[in-house]
Amino acid sequence: MKLVVPRELYENESRVSITPDIVPSLIKMGFKVFVQSNAGLGSSYTDEDYKKSGAAISSKLNELYSKADLVIKVQRPSKHKQTDEFKFLKNCNLITLLYEQKFKTEFSSLKKLNINVFALEKMPRISRAQSMDVLSSQSNLSGYKAVIDAASLFNKAFPLMMTSAGTVAPAKVLVIGAGVAGLQAIATAKRLGAVVSSFDVRASTKEQVESLGAKFIQVQEKGDSGETAAGYAKEMSANYKKKQAKLLEDSITKTDIVVTTALIPGKPAPKLITKKMVESMKVGSVIIDLASEFGGNCELTKHGEVVDHKSKKIVGPTNLPSTVSQDSSRLFAKNVINFLMNSCESGKFSDFNWADEVVKETCVVQNLKK
Repeated sequence: MKLVVPRELYENESRVSITPDIVPSLIKMGFKVFVQSNAGLGSSYTDEDYKKSGAAISSKLNELYSKADLVIKVQRPSKHKQTDEFKFLKNCNLITLLYEQKFKTEFSSLKKLNINVFALEKMPRISRAQSMDVLSSQSNLSGYKAVIDAASLFNKAFPLMMTSAGTVAPAKVLVIGAGVAGLQAIATAKRLGAVVSSFDVRASTKEQVESLGAKFIQVQEKGDSGETAAGYAKEMSANYKKKQAKLLEDSITKTDIVVTTALIPGKPAPKLITKKMVESMKVGSVIIDLASEFGGNCELTKHGEVVDHKSKKIVGPTNLPSTVSQDSSRLFAKNVINFLMNSCESGKFSDFNWADEVVKETCVVQNLKK
């Protein structure tokens, strides 16, 4: 079977879907791996690295996609300048991050093709699928990088410092949303020496937050766990939101850096930080809004921009995992191979196990005839 690894075309995307260390395992599974020339350069993986691992390198797209069985991409296909990826997708299985509710035009185009499409963001949250969970692996790095970027923008030091010239007080960091990204942000901020607190609507995250050495702040609301059956945060009642706003308003005035990660699946990001709250923060404070791509948790966030409002910076970062592309690509590739292994029999891949819920949940287009 032929497995194709194209070069990513979107701006600010440096990742590659399959890394050289994964190629030998794919070959053992029965794949012939074809990589587009320079596909891995943005992640510091050269064509020579791929060749040594057993992959073939192709610079011509017709040759690359010809008779492909699987096409693995980080980002959804695009019509980019002179390259229309959609016209090369024929009679194959596409594995990618799709977000069909946000990118409806691309999803509509894919539905018209004779292909199967697997959207990795649809991976079910079950224990045996954790090793295939791309969102978690990439969010983990986003949480780390958010704090590193905040530290570089903040004009004070993070840790407590006792010097002969005086004492430097530690930075105070608030992390809103204690999912994968939030927990990594907490851990990173603590390692840098900050005093960290965290808010989440899900009461179940309290123990995880406190195990990392942060203070958990929560709205006292009886009888509501704040999460769906799948473990995601859910939209709360109007009464809860009112209490939440007051709690955050009180907390933010004492905070130097805020990292927001709150998302509700299938809906725009909840607005948790108002303009008034931003104005109440200390001069020089920084907000890193990881939900910016989905509307942002802060009222003033602009995706892909740094907004300076009354000497406070609100950052709407673009694709943070791509800024640590060597590691994020390696983790993405590992998630993909675990997904493929899930359908292997005796170590070999011949087709997807269509009876398996992992396959059924992620397949959003099934146009190929079996």
